[in-house]
Amino acid sequence: MEVTGMEVTGPAQQAAWRERTVPGVERVRPGLWSVPVPLAGPLRWINAYVLELAGGGLGLVDTGWDADDSWAALCAGLSGIGAGVADVRGVLVTHMHFDHVGLAARVREASGAWIAMHPADARGLASLTGRAPELSTETEVAFLVGLGAPEADARADAGTPEQRAQWHRLARPDRLLEDGDRADLPGWSLRAVHTPGHTAGHLCFADEDTGLFFAGDHVLPRISPNISTHAGGLADPLREYLGSLEAVGAREPAEVLPGHEWRFRGLGARTRELRAHHERRLAELLAAVREHPGSTPWDLAAHLTWSRPWSEYARRMRIFAVTETDAHLRLLASRGLVTGDGGAVPTWTAAALR
Repeated sequence: MEVTGMEVTGPAQQAAWRERTVPGVERVRPGLWSVPVPLAGPLRWINAYVLELAGGGLGLVDTGWDADDSWAALCAGLSGIGAGVADVRGVLVTHMHFDHVGLAARVREASGAWIAMHPADARGLASLTGRAPELSTETEVAFLVGLGAPEADARADAGTPEQRAQWHRLARPDRLLEDGDRADLPGWSLRAVHTPGHTAGHLCFADEDTGLFFAGDHVLPRISPNISTHAGGLADPLREYLGSLEAVGAREPAEVLPGHEWRFRGLGARTRELRAHHERRLAELLAAVREHPGSTPWDLAAHLTWSRPWSEYARRMRIFAVTETDAHLRLLASRGLVTGDGGAVPTWTAAALR
């Protein structure tokens, strides 16, 4: 859907998206490149941004998924601009998801680069990497059961401890960046902007000299990032996300450099559309609660509109849908529009109309 007030500034990226291919390396500005790193799944690639540093060396904003083909693509992209992984001095991680932090450990091993992220995501990453895979699996199963999932479905969707063992390869940060902190990338004036919602510690980076805004997954030009609840996560992640959208939408950068899809201008217009999207979803969910009182998030997710038939949802996609439904329920509850029964597996009912 076209959003009034938005302008595509990465047409090659958009064309690759439409053609279901992966774009080439692009020189965005002098000393700044976008390197696409392939992903498995519908997003197809992540935009890793390479910054030339004053005095020599490179900085990275995000890295890509921890897979051999992703690593090869990142290395080839750096080689294509006349550099290599050994030239990297520092890595800014917008958030702790695997497609953004996954290759940071390999980069640090190959170059000695530091890795920086927000303290909240550093804590989340420490919890993932410091917990035995068996315990991590049981924690997610229990969380899903608490949202109304039958235990067999919860176990099927959560996966096995062996699958979770890969989390232990993820790199913990060497440095922490709070909101407003300046990143140590000589020649650039990048300041961290804390934008919780997609994760508790999601960071965007605003460059004060060029007006560029590295948006991570906070604001994407076509899709809405998943806003979900997690065991031990934010109590009301959608409220946090909408507040973060309103805050960044007050600025109008020269260009938005997102973690996926394509570059664009019109941050304010896009944030308004994303906020409107979630208000529509909240209205749809409230109608479902009224039609199906006493339902769990697991039940209610099946009554909402998704990109494909609900019967086709399973594994991680179903977890995303159910936990996103739970996040919307929590915001409705904080607005006084629905109430939970307070049980071990809470069920939800619309509040009485006044």
